[in-house]
Amino acid sequence: MHKISDLKVLYFGTPVVLIGSRNEDGSANISPMSSAWWLDDSCMLGLGNNGQTAANLLRERECVLNLASSSMVDAVDRLALLTAKAVIPDYRLHQGYRYERDKFGVSGLTEQPAELVRAPRVEECPIQLECVVDEAHPFGGPETEATAFQVRVVRIHVEEELIIPGTQYVDPLGWDPLIMKFCEFFGGGQNVHPSRLAEGWNMPHQLQQATGS
Repeated sequence: MHKISDLKVLYFGTPVVLIGSRNEDGSANISPMSSAWWLDDSCMLGLGNNGQTAANLLRERECVLNLASSSMVDAVDRLALLTAKAVIPDYRLHQGYRYERDKFGVSGLTEQPAELVRAPRVEECPIQLECVVDEAHPFGGPETEATAFQVRVVRIHVEEELIIPGTQYVDPLGWDPLIMKFCEFFGGGQNVHPSRLAEGWNMPHQLQQATGS
């Protein structure tokens, strides 16, 4: 039996990506996001225009897509409600966002130089994709102004233990990506960590947990 429902959130489950970029002063920025999908050597990224990352990609035209494993959930969660943009919209302040430029320091992650772009890699991420921005397409309405970035992968870094010996393929049994599903963190099919983002967005399951119902 199906029920017609006006769902408020459509994040059914996608990998968490830590986007590495450069701020206007040259400092490193990393930002978690889960609106990404791949086709061949290209990826589409959906980013809200109120964040620093969208501004960085529009200006620098490059980034690194650092794919987080489920074991990195603590560090990713520490980044969830941080922004490198000094002017924070009221709705984000209400959700608990705060200004922070030293995201590597706060998260405990390690900045690693890329080889073909200026944007930073995250050393702890088992898969790192250096990318250039090919296209940027505005989308969304007045309350959800965003940009769809079409980026092209120009160099791939993969932990050696994840590659099937003698091939150029990632072992799907060895790779356990951190998945964001309805603002909650999952790995290996299990809910692996409480989510600051889910709390900030007042997701119903968080309210149920908080009240004990």
